[in-house]
Amino acid sequence: MILPPPPNAHAVAVLILAVVALILFTREKIPLESSSFLVLIGLVVGFELFPFQVDGGVLHAVDFFQGFGHEALVAVCALMIAGQGIVRTGALEPVGRVMARLWKVSPSLSLLLTLVVGAFISAFINNVPVVVLFLPILINVSLRTGMKASSVLMPMGFATLLGGTCTTIGTSTNLLVVSVASDMGLKRMDMFDFMVPAAIAGSVGIVYLWLVAPRIIPERKPTLADTSLRVFSAHLAVIEGTPIEGMTLADARKKVDGSMKVLSVERGLNNFLIPFPTLVLKAGDHLIIRDTPDRLKEFEKVLEGTLYADDAMVAPVDDEHPLEDENQQIAEVVLVEGSRFAGRTLNGIRFADRYGMIALAIHRASRHPEKLYDKIGDIRLKGGDILLVQGPREQIAGLKKEKDFLVLDATTDLPFERKAPVALLIMLGIVVSAAVGFLPIAISAPLGALMMIFTGCLEWRDATNALNAQVILIVAASLAIGVALLKTGGADYLAQIFVTLAGDTSPTFVISGLMLLIGILTNIVSNNAAAVIGTPIAVSIATQMGQPPEPFVLAVLFGANMSYATPMAYKTNLLVMNAGKYHFNDFLRIGVPLVLIMWITLSWLLPIIYGIGP
Repeated sequence: MILPPPPNAHAVAVLILAVVALILFTREKIPLESSSFLVLIGLVVGFELFPFQVDGGVLHAVDFFQGFGHEALVAVCALMIAGQGIVRTGALEPVGRVMARLWKVSPSLSLLLTLVVGAFISAFINNVPVVVLFLPILINVSLRTGMKASSVLMPMGFATLLGGTCTTIGTSTNLLVVSVASDMGLKRMDMFDFMVPAAIAGSVGIVYLWLVAPRIIPERKPTLADTSLRVFSAHLAVIEGTPIEGMTLADARKKVDGSMKVLSVERGLNNFLIPFPTLVLKAGDHLIIRDTPDRLKEFEKVLEGTLYADDAMVAPVDDEHPLEDENQQIAEVVLVEGSRFAGRTLNGIRFADRYGMIALAIHRASRHPEKLYDKIGDIRLKGGDILLVQGPREQIAGLKKEKDFLVLDATTDLPFERKAPVALLIMLGIVVSAAVGFLPIAISAPLGALMMIFTGCLEWRDATNALNAQVILIVAASLAIGVALLKTGGADYLAQIFVTLAGDTSPTFVISGLMLLIGILTNIVSNNAAAVIGTPIAVSIATQMGQPPEPFVLAVLFGANMSYATPMAYKTNLLVMNAGKYHFNDFLRIGVPLVLIMWITLSWLLPIIYGIGP
């Protein structure tokens, strides 16, 4: 056996750099964005100092920066912004509440249903919009049920990749492999020609994602995780004409899944009623409740009550009210020790008029005195009391300059609920236009992101905060390495070594080895690049061995879709990584076993289905 001669020095250097990059990406002590930037700069500096001749010209080092404008990165960034529009308007909160109920009944079956539905949809439309729709819903469910979001986000993303493998239109990689093979003279594959092996292997993969993956994924705190676990006391007023007027307390609690703890019901001044389940609620009643800030605001929204003061009962929001501004936040504000307001009430210091915001609830550490049944504005404040306040972003920022109050980190933007239908319509447009092929995702997503901003679903501040430097840099670096491997011949050299090593081995072994090689390449360069490299090799090997080319081509197709082991292997991995705050090693931990499962299963199925001998 004679191995092919070594490639040129530039190809060797790029291969070494690719190995170094993978080592750096797995070092959790080194920020991923730092590793990515270091690899990118090392690549461009090296090619600038040592130019490489290709196709009669020089490969310019600055060409490696083109990854910043690559359609994959553009699509990912735009989808981050559009997804933030869905979150910012709270558009999927009702769906989240329904899923949360199902999750409470049977978390295991709910996860299986999510994986199966995601895979099925992705077999017929691009999986990127499917992941974009599922991410905020699953994060919302995790906040409501206490479920670890990190245990479901990555399995959901991988399930859509498994589903996309089943049809010719499931992914762009499938279309590319089928087109290249057809151009080389093979019969063009129909939509469901490889559905059987893909569905069987995908089912095995989904069982792994359902039963094993959630148990071995490290817990990560997602981007949208709750920021405060402090419990506040508040009064939730029943507004005249709202659905809960005339309801029993038990029925009202059912509307919020029974999660609201009612300590007492105030009916009239200092007239407290025991919160019996059969108590019929009347307009003007105050439900005295205790919970976290997010849950208090959820109760207010679902029950259509108000956490505001008495004078807000008739018109909680009007042109003169400080809450009429759209840029609303809730914040936790502590009264510092020695404050001039200690011993005084919020009504006494005219808090709303002075600061342009409303106090919704109060937290008093280590005690729960009966006086907290008083209306928030009538409680005499003590140093260390924490107030939950709501007001315009500018007013809360201004409160940070006050000596009497300290604004804590737990500050949350309230959703632009009026814009929720608009945000949903925009996201639907992104998904449908990409699914039916009217506009590619790299165009529909930026258009949708722009519409989110122009329609007021997002502000530019929200849009820029949605972007993730880690994702941007790892995409740019990995694309640059991929281009360098292709241009210098490094990728071709790897393919030549495989053909040489395969030698006179059995067709079954060759199919399995080819699939594994492409599976490794797709996680280092890109799935489309791996498909372009591998398809001609597959046809050539099949011809030389006198075997039907279809199983060899499918080995490339399936291998190129095994984009599970690294975050930069596929766009949806990057979206999941950003939303779930996963580390590079998390993808190796969960993705490598999935690659092996799919590889072993398909290595057994393809020879059997296509009649290839051992």
